[in-house]
Formats: sequence, C-alpha cells, structure tokens
Amino acid sequence: MGEWAFLGSLLDAVQLQSPLVGRLWLVVMLIFRILVLATVGGAVFEDEQEEFVCNTLQPGCRQTCYDRAFPVSHYRFWLFHILLLSAPPVLFVIHSVHRAGKEAGGADAGPGPPPRRRRCYLLSVALRLLAELAFLAGQALLYGFRVAPHFACAGPPCPHTVDCFVSRPTEKTVFVLFYFAVGLLSALLSVAELGHLLWKGRPRAGRRRHRAREEARQLLPPPPVPPARRPRPDPRGPPAYAHPAPAGDSEGGGGRSKASLATVRQDLAV
Repeated sequence: MGEWAFLGSLLDAVQLQSPLVGRLWLVVMLIFRILVLATVGGAVFEDEQEEFVCNTLQPGCRQTCYDRAFPVSHYRFWLFHILLLSAPPVLFVIHSVHRAGKEAGGADAGPGPPPRRRRCYLLSVALRLLAELAFLAGQALLYGFRVAPHFACAGPPCPHTVDCFVSRPTEKTVFVLFYFAVGLLSALLSVAELGHLLWKGRPRAGRRRHRAREEARQLLPPPPVPPARRPRPDPRGPPAYAHPAPAGDSEGGGGRSKASLATVRQDLAV
C-alpha cells in the first residue's frame, strides 16, 4: 500500500489548482479506483493464473491457453491504466512546483502568468481524457463485458482441443462491469471539467482583448475636429449688411419719421 499512498499524496496536490469538477474526479480516482483495486481487485485476480484449470496434463498447454484467454491480466491492465491516468496531473504538479521554486529563487523572475498555468492544466485534463477513452476501448476489445467460465483452446503444444475453466467468473464479471462504469463516470467528469475550463477562460480572454483595444486606442492621436458650419441666412429676413434698429427707439423713431415727412410736404407746398 506504500506506492498507492505515495500516488494518492501526489494526486492530492492537484486539488490546489483543480475546480470542483476536478476534485470530484480525484475522489473517483482515489476511492473507486485506487482503494477498490488495492483492496478488492488484488484478492479477486491474484489467483487468476493458478486457478486456471485445463483438462490436460500436456506440459505448457495450460500456460499457452491462459495466455490466449487473457493476453494481459485484468489487474495489471488496470494498474497500468491508473498509472497512465495519473501521469498528466503529476506532471502538472511537477511543473507548478518548478515554477514556484523559480519564482522564489530568482529575484528578477516574476511569477508565472495565470493563463500559462491554466493552459498547462487544460492540457493535462485533455491528455487524461484521451487516456481514459483509449483504455475503455482497450478493455472492451480485450475482455468484453463478461468473464466466461469456459474457454476452449486448440493449437500447439496442446495435442487436441482443450477445455479450460476460470475461477470465480461471476465475481470477476461484476468487478469488470464496475470498473468499466467507473471509467465512464471518470470520462464524463473529465469532459465536464474540460468544458468548464474552456467556458471559464473565454470571458477572460474577451476582457483581455477589450483591454488591449482600449490601451491601443489611448496610444493613438485624437482624430481632428471638423470645422463648425455657419448657419445659412434666412431668405425672407433682412440682408446681411442691414443693421437692425435699436429696440428702444422703435416707437420714437417712427414718430420722428412722420414729423420729418410732414415738414418736407410743407416745404414742397411753399
């Protein structure tokens, strides 16, 4: 159990950078995979080869038939599956620790930008999802969804068709179905986490582009102000050269004009 505890401690360090969906994936990984495989899986599949019995005493026939029935042991296949799934998060943890040590050790080295760290985590989730899908397809092609209790084997070194029998086929079938269901759940959580990261990073990228456009707009010179247009003269109004009469002298000016006109008429009459 020492190697499982070491792997679990490394996966626990990923929680510092994981969202809620990523932490759910870690719970599924640590409990429903590592813990179940270390406690139940070993007891179910540890005697797989010893209890594989064939109705022949021909030397080498039973080993050859077992190899044809199970090209890769279930337990070793799932162990390699867990190790490969844990590789992207562990590499991300190593990268984060390296960046933190570089920031603390160098005076001129500034902290790594969050977008770079986010892209690294996004890449680790994508690699994890690809590995999950590849192993689900490999398990379906190698073993199917049922462990058959009987296996007919023919070919050298067996002298004829040999009947071989698997120990506890029902229990192994249940475990195979359980592990495949856990793989599907893990793949769905990885897809949800990938979509969450892409959706979360999209508005921030838009804000960064808007901020860059605003900064570029501030650096550009202001556009020239167009000259103000003069109002067009009213065709029904007085000409432009005419001077308006004072407002206060409108009534008095009219009286003087009438008096001067009467004086001119008297002079003409004389």
